[in-house]
Amino acid sequence: MTNQPRETVTELILSWRHGNREALDRLVPLVYDELRRVARARLKVEQGHLLQTTALVHEAYLRLVDVDRMTVHDRTHFFSVAARLMRQIVVDHARQRLAMKRGGGLTFVAVEDASPSVPSRSVDILALDEALCQLSTFDERLCRIVELKFFSGLTIDETADALDVSSATVERDWALAKAWLLQRLRSQ
Repeated sequence: MTNQPRETVTELILSWRHGNREALDRLVPLVYDELRRVARARLKVEQGHLLQTTALVHEAYLRLVDVDRMTVHDRTHFFSVAARLMRQIVVDHARQRLAMKRGGGLTFVAVEDASPSVPSRSVDILALDEALCQLSTFDERLCRIVELKFFSGLTIDETADALDVSSATVERDWALAKAWLLQRLRSQ
């Protein structure tokens, strides 16, 4: 995450949440580089995309600033929400490209296998999104862990903090979610 103190970002988020638009102006420079890092990591593993890092960050930012629709509690929650928004943006972009090309040029991202000794595989971003939607119907926490780890790049400890569970729980659930997704995506 950013090098800024956790309290500073959290305080600005809370002030923004209570309607202080100036707090948002001070918050953005503190989180912008981290949002770019997350976006760059997501787009780096994608093949044939047209999205640029800056465009993805700006689109996520525009959705984040709609304070009337969204309640952000703290720094970790902010990045969790940003990860979910980036996922939605990438999926929406893939759907638009698919519709424009009538099935051609699918967007692919790398998804890690459950075993670190197995090389990573590529998967259709739309299939991944569909699988995550299915996963969330029976275990929302597993889906959130994938979003936080894969789409936001949070560490095990940061993910545990965001979900208010232990690091051991995140490690166990992360392995389970990866295995479930791998099985689901292979069957497609």
